Formats: sequence, structure tokens, C-alpha cells
Amino acid sequence: MNETSSTLAFEYDNRFISNNVLLDLHYNMLKSRMIEEKMLVLLRQGKISKWFSGIGQEAIAVGVTTALQADEYILPMHRNLGVFTTRKIPLSRLFSQWQGKASGFTKGRDRSFHFGSQEYKIVGMISHLGPQLGVADGIALAHKFRKEKKVTAVFTGEGGTSEGDFHEALNIASVWSLPVLFCVENNGYGLSTPTSEQYNCKNIADKGIGYGMESHIIEGNNILEVFTTVNEIAKSVRENPRPVLLEFKTFRMRGHEEASGTKYVPDALMDDWKHKDPVLNYTQFLLDEHILTSEEYTNQRNEIQSEIDEHLQISYAEKAISSNDSNELNDVFKPFENELVNSEKNKNNIRFIDAISQGLKQSLIKHDNLIIMGQDIAEYGGVFKITEGFVEEFGKERIRNTPICESGIVATAMGLSINGMKAVVEMQFADFVSSGFNPIVNYLAKSHYRWGQHADVVVRMPCGGGVGAGPFHSQTNEAWFTKTPGLKVVYPAFPRDAKGLLISAINDPNPVMFFEHKALYRTISEDVPEDYYTLPLGKAALINEGKNITLITYGAGVHWALEVLGNIPKVSIDLIDLRSLCPLDTETIYNSVKKTGKALVLQEDTLFGGIASDISALITENCFEYLDAPVKRVGSLETPIPFSKNLENQYLAKNRLENELLNLFNY
Repeated sequence: MNETSSTLAFEYDNRFISNNVLLDLHYNMLKSRMIEEKMLVLLRQGKISKWFSGIGQEAIAVGVTTALQADEYILPMHRNLGVFTTRKIPLSRLFSQWQGKASGFTKGRDRSFHFGSQEYKIVGMISHLGPQLGVADGIALAHKFRKEKKVTAVFTGEGGTSEGDFHEALNIASVWSLPVLFCVENNGYGLSTPTSEQYNCKNIADKGIGYGMESHIIEGNNILEVFTTVNEIAKSVRENPRPVLLEFKTFRMRGHEEASGTKYVPDALMDDWKHKDPVLNYTQFLLDEHILTSEEYTNQRNEIQSEIDEHLQISYAEKAISSNDSNELNDVFKPFENELVNSEKNKNNIRFIDAISQGLKQSLIKHDNLIIMGQDIAEYGGVFKITEGFVEEFGKERIRNTPICESGIVATAMGLSINGMKAVVEMQFADFVSSGFNPIVNYLAKSHYRWGQHADVVVRMPCGGGVGAGPFHSQTNEAWFTKTPGLKVVYPAFPRDAKGLLISAINDPNPVMFFEHKALYRTISEDVPEDYYTLPLGKAALINEGKNITLITYGAGVHWALEVLGNIPKVSIDLIDLRSLCPLDTETIYNSVKKTGKALVLQEDTLFGGIASDISALITENCFEYLDAPVKRVGSLETPIPFSKNLENQYLAKNRLENELLNLFNY
């Protein structure tokens, strides 16, 4: 233990740490620092495009990573280089990643530290920062569910603690007693905004009180304090699962990125933190204590420099990445061959809502790693009673009531998938998905394309109008998601389809938005096999054959169309129920349009910007020479959906369908 050197900024307590560990900590900090210094040179030379420096914060990344076991997940930020190097990722792969080359981790599709690796149990962040905190919850939940004594560490900065995802993730972890170490690197500035303008409490650690969470303040530039504190906490959390909030006081000696500079930092503050440099102080301590000699230190630097130079040459020699359309498109989703299971025996006449319930229950039986999460879905059975009785059969570990925090729960579902589980998330109403929009479109949808990590998540979306529920409980918002590559979108109209497609969606390792029209829940019934079966995603159903017009629709629109068909028997209509919007069965659409020569696309959503527009464009581009009339679209009014029945009836597309069909027929 050092108590003598007045030149050091910290008192280092090494009484219970072996010399091997002391030297490893030093080596890993030094390596991180030297790589960063080299990257700053390469940035000035234009050999890398951008760099987010962690100089001055190395002790946190190295100390936390050393305290964790090699098979415990870490979710770092974009300036936690020490996490990656301490986990011994080959430098050539890191260098290639930063140059956008193939032997990196994202095939050139993302930059810097926006990647993960199951091999090294690292899950990189996205630029939106907050969702990774919820992802850590999901990873930890999987460990806890399997009764594995593991912790998960997730990093964020002081600026990230202002995001709603921070609060949601901490609340979920606390309510569910999840073994997560929330590591906040407080360097005093969110880019250039000081903490005094970020939050109004003395310490970020104080926020743990509001969540009933243990919290600690740690000197983030003292490597031994970081390592010993986190090591002891991690040991305790493995035995007694719970979240812990760790605030590391530190400073970033460079700007947010190099272009930002540091002019906004007062000179006196910069000088004070230079004195607290974690690498220089610790090196001097080891020299003072004769744990490290000057010669050994020189050898360390030479060894690291040689490794950097050698691996840079490897990455420089690698050719610039090239690809083709097929390679890019094929990586959007994880390849999956849906096993078609047929069952036509033991049919019962059941409602749409019962078919959904059966699909969930039989999937829970088939997949013992499936967890269902949602508001009020446990003892209460959900607002539509779809999961009524599930707790008694499957237990609260698998049927989980959630706090009201859609973003955090979607991110938790992503974490479950990363750690080898399946998740179904129920949005109480599809309208509420807006509160969870970011992790769906930016995390679930993009992960497989970015770094090969699938998102085995189904988001159930009770949606639609016709029930007098007003603007916030009646939207059919599938167009928010059909625009996003990486999401599958399913929208059944009949009980048999609902059950078979839901089972297939749960089997599929890719993220699926599963729309369930509320007005169909208790109004539509048909004979449905009571046994387990699947139906293919991306295959439409031709439910009425005709020769005059192709009518393409889905969800409640199918039933509106069937009703109208009975009113205009003189019009012979091919009625296509899409069932899946992504993937879209264009073959069935084109074959029908080529036969009839006329097409009408019906959607319940407002007309502009909906999927009907894309289907219309596809028909025009691919079937133009077969058309005898312009492709017609029918949708709801360009207003929010109103509450009053008369206003809602006026709003919905249903009441314009018959006239538009007749107009098209007479064209």
C-alpha cells in the first residue's frame, strides 16, 4: 500500500492483489492508451474517419472488465477501448473494424465500437445510447432464469443518465432483482454540456435511492479502487442477484470526438485532471513499489508498439470491402426455414382471441426458453384476457408483468435473445408502441445486418378501429414498421391464420411485429385445429376467386371486403388476404392482377404513406402492360381516428370501399 509518494494523485491499496494482477491491470491500461495515441495519429492522416477518445478513462474499462469473468457479458460505450483489449480481441480485427473492412465485426456496415461479439461476450452500443441499458436487463434476466451465477455490466455516460431508457432500465432491474452493474462514467460533460445542466442532484449515485438500488461512488481514475470495488460487488451479486449503480468519477482528456476539441473546459479543471491521469499515476506507483522496473516498463511499451504496428500492417494489407446486392439483402434477416407442421384433426370453432391464446400457450410448451412480458398479463390475464390462467400453468418467471415502460421492455427482450432465449412482448395497445419505437426500429431491426446478432422477439400489437376507442387506442400503425428493413410484419384476419402464423412468428429467430385487430377478437370465429401447427410467413391467401378486379387487403379489411362482395354480385373479385406485409407475397398479387387487369388495394390506415401505396407502385412497375385501369387505393381519412361512432364510421375506409369498387369496375 502506497502512503509515501506525494507526487501521486491517489493512494493505491494493493494489499490483497497479487503482483500478476497488478501488472496485468497496468499492461491493459497502457495498451489501451498507446492504441488511442496511434489512432489519433491515423485520424490526422485520414486513415480512419472518426475517433471517440477514452484517454483519461482507461482505469474504468480495464478495471471493470478484469473484475468480470470471461463469460460474463459487458456492454461498453464508444470510448471503452479497454474492454475490447482486455478481452484480448486481436488488434487486427479492431483496426479492420475501424477501417470498415471485412475482417472487422460488421462487414463494413457500422463503424468504431458499434458492434458486438458473442465470442468475446461484448455487446456494443448504438448511437441512441439508452437502449443498451435495457438490453443488459434482458441478458441478466436470462442468467437469472437459468439460475446461473453471472453478472452483466453495462456502461453509460453522465449524459445518458438523462435519457428515459436509463430510468426504465434501472426500474426494471430493481423490480426484478436483476444482476446488473450499471456503470456510469461521469466525466462532467455530455459533449460540451456540463453536469450542472444535465441533472440537479449532487451525485448520479443518488439516483439509485429512488429505485431502491444499492449504489457506490468510485474514483474512476484509480485502477485499484475500480478493480477491487467492482470485484467485491460482482462476487456478492453473483450470490445475491440484484442491480447496483456505480458512479465512476473521471474525466475525458480529449473532446467528445476529435473535431469537438476541449475549449469549453476551463484550463484549471483540465490541469487538475491531468494530474489524475490514471495511466501515469499507476505506472509511477508500480515503479515506486518496485513491482515494475524501468526496464520492464520499456519492454512493455516496445512489446505493445510492436503488436500495434504488426496488426496495423495486417489490416492495411486487407483489401477494401466489396459486396453485392444479394449479400446485403441476405444479411438483413437470420436465415430460417420454418418447419411446416400440419394439423387438420380435432378442430374446434373458436374466436380469434382464443386462437391467439392457444398459439401462445402451445409455444410456451414447445419452447422452454420463451418468456412473455407485458403490462397486466400475469394474474390479471391482460386487458383482453388472452393470457388468463397462464401464470398458474407456466409461473411468473415466464409470464411477467412489466412496469409501464415500453422502450425498456423491448430492449430487455433484445437482451433475452442475445443470451439465448425467446421473448414475446405484448403492447397493451398497438398505439403505445410509440413509446418503444426506438429499440424496435434501431436495435431489433438492425442487429443482424450490423453484426450478425438476431433478435428472437415477437411484439404483439392489438390494433385497429371500429370499437369506439378514440385516437390513442384505435390506430393501425403497421406502416411505421413496413418501412424498416429487418422487421417482419404479420397481420392475420382469421382465427386459424392467427394461431398458425403466431406460432411461426415465435419460431422465427427474427423480430416480428404481430398485428391483432381488436374488433376481430370476439366477433370472428371459425374451425381451428386444437393441436400445434404452423403456417408460412410471407404467403398470402386467395379467399375468393373472380375475373374483374383484384382486391388486396388484410386484417379487418378482409371482412369489410367479404361484406361488400355480397352487396355487388355483378362484380367478380379475386380477394387476396395478404396475412404477411413483410415479407410480401408479390407472386400471388401479380398473378391475380395479370388475370383481372384491375387492382384495388384496401387498408384501414390513413391513405398517404401506407403500404397500399407501395403495393400500388409494385403493381404498376411489374404489371403495367396487363392493367386496364389505374391501380386504386382505398384508405381512411387523413385525420387521427376519432372516438364518436358517427365520426369513426366516416373516418374508416370501409364505407368508401363499395363505391370505389364499382367505379373501378365501370372504368
